[in-house]
Amino acid sequence: MPKKLGKVAISCAVTGAIHTPTMSNALPYKPEDIIQQSLEAADAGAAVLHLHARDPEDGSVSLNPDHFMAFLPQIKAQTDAVINVSTGGSLLTSIEDRIKPSDIASPEMSSLNMGSMNFSFHGLAKRYETFKFDWEKDYIEESDTYIFRNTFRDIAQVEKSLGQEHGVKFEHECYDVGHLYNLKFCMDTGLFKAPVFIQFIFGILGGIGADLDNLMFMKRTADRLFGDNYQWSVMAAGAAQMPFATQAIMMGGNVRVGLEDSLFIERGKLATSNAEQVHKVRRLIEELGYEVATPGDVREMLDLKGSEQVRF
Repeated sequence: MPKKLGKVAISCAVTGAIHTPTMSNALPYKPEDIIQQSLEAADAGAAVLHLHARDPEDGSVSLNPDHFMAFLPQIKAQTDAVINVSTGGSLLTSIEDRIKPSDIASPEMSSLNMGSMNFSFHGLAKRYETFKFDWEKDYIEESDTYIFRNTFRDIAQVEKSLGQEHGVKFEHECYDVGHLYNLKFCMDTGLFKAPVFIQFIFGILGGIGADLDNLMFMKRTADRLFGDNYQWSVMAAGAAQMPFATQAIMMGGNVRVGLEDSLFIERGKLATSNAEQVHKVRRLIEELGYEVATPGDVREMLDLKGSEQVRF
């Protein structure tokens, strides 16, 4: 039997804040569906669950801590997967509101966006003639006005509130090469300590494009800036999801999939669940000769505080 190569951690972003209920019947927004899909994704091989909340009545994006607490304890009770609570859950609210769920839940991990940017998905509105809920059409169309604010002061506030106060480890989301330099500046000024965990993100309108050359460029830049003092993963939006995951696996990185990032399992075919995407990327990992990392592997790799220290 050929020797296994390195371990690859799978993160699953279960629902996100971009796609709306009209776009896919599989997109979970009720707490019971978020719980079920999270557990299924973990059973399929996801070591990390990247979680947003939705209003259970209409599927709109929610930062209400009560909506998070409707599913976080149940997921933790039924899986050992690392739970990563988003701090980027809304493009329209303050950083104080965005970090409130993590401040209350004190998870092992939270996402942290490393720079301000245009963030638009308005082109999706033209694909649908009718919508399930009244809020969806305007939310999508108006995204050509959205600025995703993540100033240096915002970043420092997240670190103080979550990193210093709760020992939360961050998934540093870098949507463009400048975000890597932002992270390096923050590390040079003592805000974050190595090793850091970087999520390279491709294909969001307003960020770096989903071209494989850009993945090589981002990785080379990170190598130059951080040396061996970082772990990394790749997320690509839409049709680029699996091609970029495959490239990341072969480059020795980790991967993120999930209905937050793509609603499809292959071109023109909607995924039936988050777990279907996890199963697919797991097959890619194992067929390429690598091993899927466990939640324990991720905790060791990222020096996480442990699930016993969360507040849910």
